[in-house]
Parts: sequence; C-alpha cells; structure tokens
Amino acid sequence: MTTTVPEAIERGRALAVPALRATVDRLHPRLRHVVAYHRGWVDAAGEPVPGNGGKLVRPALALLSAEAAGAPAEVGLPAAVAVELVHDFSLLHDDLMDGDRERRHRATAWTVFGADGAILAGDALLGLATQVLLEVEGEPGRRAAVILGAGVQDLVRGQAEDLLFESRSDVSVAETLHMEDGKTGALLACSASLGAVLAGAPDEVVDGLAEYGSRLGTAFQLIDDLLGIWGDPAVTGKPVLNDLRSRKKSVPVVVALEAGGDDADELRAFLTEEGEASEDDLHRIAALVERAGGRDWTTAEADRQLKACENALRSISIPASAEAELLAMARFVTERDR
Repeated sequence: MTTTVPEAIERGRALAVPALRATVDRLHPRLRHVVAYHRGWVDAAGEPVPGNGGKLVRPALALLSAEAAGAPAEVGLPAAVAVELVHDFSLLHDDLMDGDRERRHRATAWTVFGADGAILAGDALLGLATQVLLEVEGEPGRRAAVILGAGVQDLVRGQAEDLLFESRSDVSVAETLHMEDGKTGALLACSASLGAVLAGAPDEVVDGLAEYGSRLGTAFQLIDDLLGIWGDPAVTGKPVLNDLRSRKKSVPVVVALEAGGDDADELRAFLTEEGEASEDDLHRIAALVERAGGRDWTTAEADRQLKACENALRSISIPASAEAELLAMARFVTERDR
C-alpha cells in the first residue's frame, strides 16, 4: 500500500534537518560520526551518502504543535530538534540492548562503532536535547525541558519494563499496553505538545495535544508489534518474524498467552526454549499466535487507540488547518502494511 506523505513532513524536513545537523555538529567529532552514521547522513568511513535521514515524524509533530497554538512553525524548532535527539538516543541504546544488527537496511551503529560508541553517542544526544530547550529564553523553554525530562523518564520506564518482561512468564495484556504507553507514547506526546509549550499555549491545549500524541504512539507501537511478526522486511527494515526470533513478548504474543488452552501452552514452551529457532518453527508459532487471536485483537486495539487520538485532538480548540494536518499525520504514522 502506498501512503501519501503529508505536506507537514516535507515542511518539517526543510526546517528541522539543517537545525539537526547544526546541533549534532556541537558534539565531539567521534560521537558526531556515530550519530551522523546512525541518522544516515554518512557511511561508516564518514563519507556523505544520499538520502534525507528518515521521515522525521517527531519534528514534524513538534512544528505542527506550535502552529496549533497559533504561532509560526519556527517557534517549535527547538522542540523539533530536542525530540528527534531523544528519539535517536533511544534507538542507539535500544539496538544495543536488543542485539539488533540491522536498522533501515544497514548495520546498526553499535555493530560498526562498538557498544561504547553507541552508548556514549546516545548519552550525548540526551544531554544535548535538554540543553537545546534550556537555551530558549524565558519560562517556556524551562517548562518544555521539564516536560521532556518527564517524558524521557516514562520512555525509560517503558524500556525497563520491556526488558523485565523477558524474564517473566505472567505478563498481562494490560501491563504490556502500559509498557508501550511509555516506550513509544511518551516521546510522541512530547513531540505533539512541546511546540505549543514554546508558543505559550494554555494548559488545555498542551494537554490535549499530549494526549493525541500519546494515543498515536501506542497505536504506532501496536502496529509495530504486528509488523514485528508478520511484516514485510521491505517495510520494517528487519528480518521477517524478527520479534518471534528474539522471543519478544509483544502484544499479539501476550494476547495469545492470555487466551489459554493448548496453543498458549505451546507458545509458552517456545518462549522459554534456549537456542535459535528454525524458520519452520517461527512460521508455526506465528500461525499459532494468529489462530489464538493475537493478530486480530492487536489490529482492533490499534484502531481504538487511533480513534482515541483523534477524539483528543477534536476536544480542543485549535486552528482547523492545524487539526487537519495533525489528523493527516496520524493516518500517515499508522497506515503501514499490517
């Protein structure tokens, strides 16, 4: 399925990419190289490569957030840079923690520069994100930094729970959704609201935009869970059945476990096995999860979360043009092959 790229993405790239490059240039040369490689700006040798460095959904949301508050998009630019830096921080560390060797069809940064390089680069980006917001004069910059800090804590909480769930056999669907609210929803909530914070928007607008972003993030993660099992590698940038290969307790898997019966027992046994599973076993387990309702339930919940994000947006008073673009962004983020 071909999805139309919203105009907000293209406008966001035009504003955010130069600002991101200038901000990354403030890093130590070694760390700058790691980040530039991770973003797709250079190859492992440091030579420039063609491409735009990703969709930049989070910066686009931050710029739209400022416009939703009645300010020019440029007012939200520090927020756009900050949320993308935090996003890259989380990906650099996440790839290492998960042992992922490929992202966006190329080797992950830690496999090229080592674990220490990826960790230090991520740490540097996190500090730089806060600094960018605190460099905004006045109370809005300080408030945005506080909100981003809280969002990072929620993101890390979600990541910690994700790791903890690997060693637990009794994870519930409710716990998994709460984990995903933090892991993905927290940063999208910041992305969709911090531009409005910098624009001095009232609390009800900021809170409504944050709820929109949070629900959108959860919908996005649920779809990611579907793609992690049944996705086309051309869409995901990762091998087919990747989440089952790593025995990840994603939402479809947990739904199947909660369904009970022989299928759940077989799935539970698979999750506790040692060693690498064969491709035949992975396809068998994927069929089992689908048969137990994991795929259908996750698809329906993603749709419910998307509807909740739209309702949150429509509950606040913002310019009609900004609302339309935010709704288009929600469709763009969630209309992947699932």
